[in-house]
Amino acid sequence: MTESTNQTQPPTTTKPLTIGVFDSGFGGLTVLRALLPLIPNAHYIYLGDTARLPYGSKSRETIARYAVSSAKFLHEQGADLLVIACNTATALALEDIQQALPIPVIGVVQPGAHAALAASTQPTPDAPHHVLVLATAATVQSHAYTHALNALGLEACEKACPLLVPLVEEGWTNHPVTDDVLKIYLTEALASAPATQTLLLGCTHYPLIEPAIHRTLASINHPLTIIDSAAATARATAALVTEHFPNPATIDHPTTTFYATDSIEKFQRLGSNFLGQPVTEVNLVDLGG
Repeated sequence: MTESTNQTQPPTTTKPLTIGVFDSGFGGLTVLRALLPLIPNAHYIYLGDTARLPYGSKSRETIARYAVSSAKFLHEQGADLLVIACNTATALALEDIQQALPIPVIGVVQPGAHAALAASTQPTPDAPHHVLVLATAATVQSHAYTHALNALGLEACEKACPLLVPLVEEGWTNHPVTDDVLKIYLTEALASAPATQTLLLGCTHYPLIEPAIHRTLASINHPLTIIDSAAATARATAALVTEHFPNPATIDHPTTTFYATDSIEKFQRLGSNFLGQPVTEVNLVDLGG
């Protein structure tokens, strides 16, 4: 599975570029946060499918159905390009989404893998570069990052960290409990992969605890280069925009419309933390079962 864009190339338009960003919940807002300064002359539509999360506990067929319906909704709202800011949907449904839409689609796995390659020493068959991937259980079970990294000549060790997402959503991004949990996860992972040189954040919640990860690595005396897949995805999206939309109309500043399928108040509260600015208006949308 690759994350190459669809073959259909949209025509250059004089209207402002509209970028759709999709996640099963809130984590994709870290991708949007990284996109806003990189592509300021755009309108953004963000959809959090909060009524049907967590995706990770569902079958591949169900995840694909949910993700395709969400992607189609964003296309119907005018998205010219779609960013799948969800690791589970990228890992298990990217090809389904690409086949369902006539616009460019990009996920989060390949940009993260390529960023890890760019940060690595030149890998060789005799001396491959080792990358530790922290992710949710569903993403680890898909082995999407292992496949992507191996294809680039990198060795991967994936570590499922199921406690980190609820800790982030609880707001405990700078809390001793989070530090303790990170120390356990990282110590276990590095014991099985001591040659690791790079740490890839394979969940879009994890950029919020990057300072805690740095502290933990320092405490166990194992510094690593940290790759934020959300930031890598934003850079890859900016390159995609340059390729497909060379002359979009300009606007004074980026604008954003937010949609959620449930829990508007929670989306506003948590979303503001993830986005780094107030999320004041969220539209409720029903995408069915």
